[in-house]
Amino acid sequence: MKKQPGHRKYNVSEADLYINCLEAIRSAHRDLEFFTQYGYGIDRLKAFKAMCDQFQAIPGDDELVGDQMICTEKKSQAAEKLKTAIRSLMTRVAMKYHDRTGRYRKFGTAKLGDMSDPQLLFCGRRVARVARQQIDFLADVGVNENIIQRVLDACAEFENALNIQQDKLHDRDIGVERRMEAGNKLYNELIVLADIGKDIWVERDRVKYDQYCLYESNADQKRALRERKKAESAGQTA
Repeated sequence: MKKQPGHRKYNVSEADLYINCLEAIRSAHRDLEFFTQYGYGIDRLKAFKAMCDQFQAIPGDDELVGDQMICTEKKSQAAEKLKTAIRSLMTRVAMKYHDRTGRYRKFGTAKLGDMSDPQLLFCGRRVARVARQQIDFLADVGVNENIIQRVLDACAEFENALNIQQDKLHDRDIGVERRMEAGNKLYNELIVLADIGKDIWVERDRVKYDQYCLYESNADQKRALRERKKAESAGQTA
């Protein structure tokens, strides 16, 4: 059965999630004597920190996109090399046959510059195959096994570059899923820790209580801070 795509449980950036977790862990270390009363001890805090370190070590999207771009550039270079090899052979073929003859059209290179990657690879192999079939007729214009092999070698290089590029595309998809799964685990643990922290300080210390409050974004955090200051100011003037 095909694995169903997951969903991201947190709305902050991955960097913000990581920092929020570290700040919560520091607060929990400070309040460890209270946390142990909830069965949340030092070992679980250490395990949470280890999860943070593992999350931070997962390659980010910028890294994976960069690798993908490098492979795409190499694939493009290989494509141009293949087109050059094909054109070189077809220059010789054009010396022998008019471009509107059946023998010329068999090579199928009329739209070489507009071909997709699969079409270009298919074309390269067809050119080599048809050239080999007609090698006796084309020998007087310089078509030989070396010329044909140059096309085949360029095909192999292009196919390899194309496969590597596709692998990098899949690596990025896998990377996104890995980071999301690891981020969701972090977020779940952060929720547990934050709920304990708020329960500890809800009637004792408002400042420490706020340190365990989670916000969907920085804007939410700033809005909550403004509202709290407004309430405090109203209380002082009452």
